[in-house]
Amino acid sequence: MSDRTWSPATTAVTAGRPEHRPDAPLNAPITMASTYVATGDLEYGRYGNPTWAAFEEALGALEGGRCLAFASGLATVSTVLDLVGQGAAVVAPRHAYNGTIMQLADLEARGRLTARLVDITDTDAVVKACDDAALVWLESPTNPALEIAEIETIAAAAHDAGAYVVVDNTFATPLRQRPLTMGADLVVHSATKYLSGHADVVLGALVTTDDQLYDVLKARRDLVGAIPGTLESWLALRGLRTLHLRVDRSESNATELARRLGDHPAVAEVRYPGFGGIVSVVLAGGADAADLVTRSTSLWVHATSLGGVESTLERRRRWKTEPTTIPDGLVRLSVGIEDVEDLWADLASALELI
Repeated sequence: MSDRTWSPATTAVTAGRPEHRPDAPLNAPITMASTYVATGDLEYGRYGNPTWAAFEEALGALEGGRCLAFASGLATVSTVLDLVGQGAAVVAPRHAYNGTIMQLADLEARGRLTARLVDITDTDAVVKACDDAALVWLESPTNPALEIAEIETIAAAAHDAGAYVVVDNTFATPLRQRPLTMGADLVVHSATKYLSGHADVVLGALVTTDDQLYDVLKARRDLVGAIPGTLESWLALRGLRTLHLRVDRSESNATELARRLGDHPAVAEVRYPGFGGIVSVVLAGGADAADLVTRSTSLWVHATSLGGVESTLERRRRWKTEPTTIPDGLVRLSVGIEDVEDLWADLASALELI
């Protein structure tokens, strides 16, 4: 193999492969094992698996660190938050993945930590909130408000305050943003979304360049058993092979749809950061209009997840746990890889019903 540093697109295709030798498989096989012969590196099925390792190698190469896979995105979040000391402060976006916000609220209600929820676009306020914090949790873009954080500035301030920095990179993916190069200590993913990309996997992952932190988190995964499934890891790695193609296409579609939505009279606001496949729109008619649109499409699927090859949409405030600062009429669009004209025709038809 060449010593050349490959592009992210090539890395997505090549990393985590078995050694190239005669009769070797091109893909890492599915290793279904709970027990291994003793005195080796694995010992037991909760400590490691060759199929997990292949996925971890590939995602680690894309993000620029060492990866650990988990049973779900929330299992990843929980394992990281479990390291926060009793009563310590965690800074986090007021708009973020709902599961993260709910976990923080649960831990705060039980006296485990103090959650400081901030407007991530107000960098000065975020920097001020870092004082005496143990952990600063960032999303950029945020879910579903699509706000952008100044990661480098916030990470520097957090480190000055003695805090670790975590960035949820689920929306941007390592093809659009590599937070470890911007000062983050940890990157987390819901690999259920773009990384696997086919709406058939529940999986989480984290990546770090800090070997000591990696060892601590690996020990926590071993202890609590938040391990990924073998088949899920294999499917996620297969999905990762086409990540660059899927992200490019969904981003191209999203850019065009955001442009057209901005001219539609039923749309009061379009939120799109200029990259990625997620577009949020606030409908002028509020919640009723948003609910009507989500019930009236035939190609777009009304569903809560995102990042797959298929286009989905939902009104986020239909969930009681969604922050009240998210507009009632906000619809989050996860733009897939279908033909953009078909996507627009279906969406425009639904908007005309308002």
